[in-house]
Amino acid sequence: MIELSKIYEAQEKVYDVAIKTPFNHSRFLSNDKYNVWLKCENLQTIGAYKIRGAYNKISNLSEEQRKSGVVAASAGNHAQGVAFSAAKFNTNAYIVMPESTPITKVSSTADLGANIILKGNNFDEAYAYAKELEVKENLTFIHPFADPFVMAGQGTIFLELIEELKNISYIVVPIGGGGLISGIASAAKQINPRIKIIGVQSKGASAMTNSFSEGKIINSNKVKTIADGIAVRDVNESCFNIIKECVDDIVLVDDNEIANAVLFLLEQHKQVVEGAGAASVAAIMHNKIPNLNGNVVCILSGGNIDITMLNNIIEKGLMKSYRKMQICVTLIDKAGALLDLTKALKDAQANIIKVDYDRLGTDFGDANITITLETKGKAHQEEVSKILKEQGFIFKEIK
Repeated sequence: MIELSKIYEAQEKVYDVAIKTPFNHSRFLSNDKYNVWLKCENLQTIGAYKIRGAYNKISNLSEEQRKSGVVAASAGNHAQGVAFSAAKFNTNAYIVMPESTPITKVSSTADLGANIILKGNNFDEAYAYAKELEVKENLTFIHPFADPFVMAGQGTIFLELIEELKNISYIVVPIGGGGLISGIASAAKQINPRIKIIGVQSKGASAMTNSFSEGKIINSNKVKTIADGIAVRDVNESCFNIIKECVDDIVLVDDNEIANAVLFLLEQHKQVVEGAGAASVAAIMHNKIPNLNGNVVCILSGGNIDITMLNNIIEKGLMKSYRKMQICVTLIDKAGALLDLTKALKDAQANIIKVDYDRLGTDFGDANITITLETKGKAHQEEVSKILKEQGFIFKEIK
């Protein structure tokens, strides 16, 4: 594990750029068995915890290393952490990002003065190219997770937690490469070994979970998840060893569960959180961790979500929670047919928010009308269907 003294040393440096992020109780997630608390690293300086480790690493480089420049590979948050930290030291930074990285993360990193290179289909391919640049351009590589200084920087989050809450039973932490949980778990197990550390991964990027379960490194062939911040294909040995030593369990959540958590945090806590950052809450919401009790801390690791992704999550969430309904109604293509349909929907008190009219995809003399409705829950949607059937409309619900 990372020595506690190194984490305290990191704490003396990171607040040059980082802030002590809010620590909030969630009455919505808590019950009579446990209280849930949210550590809001989505409100960190760059919108994610990564600045802690990146700054700690760069602050410990020699003057010669900083003068030569640094290089990093990242899907986004580490990129911004390195770019921001390098700028503080007037150090030239090259950031290699997967080609699929959301544009918001690319532009945000470029705005911080870094040189952006888009390369590869995932983090691991971007990482390989960054390592080539390290040698070719005589740069210092700033690893996003498998570096003692980086992990020590992330471990400062735990030091903030115990300032706020003395009796912590569980800390639930998203896992990508494993640097965040390695730092937090190292600090926690040296200060209070009774605290249980639970990792959370996406089912679409579960290499660390599989390795933890089998007790040996098992890499994935590919990764696919909306949580791009934890979409890591291969397991790093140094992080794996710390996780084996300090982490109590790792659980999996799927993309739908992550999306539910993103929407929940937005609606109930007014927190914009990216998929990776919401994974810890997804694990609580969907009962992935058995026998929870006491004070449970969820790390919201980042908030840099692509707006298009956020819109998709909101739309799907509204459909799943029965607040939106899509139906396709087949009408005789004649004057007044649409008026009859809208009157029926008015009787059902369903608000029409979008209408599409298609004559080509059906029989001659008919038209398919796809209508998006705003509804008030499952019972209301059942009432809409009942009224349409009673009035003789032929329709199907689009899920």
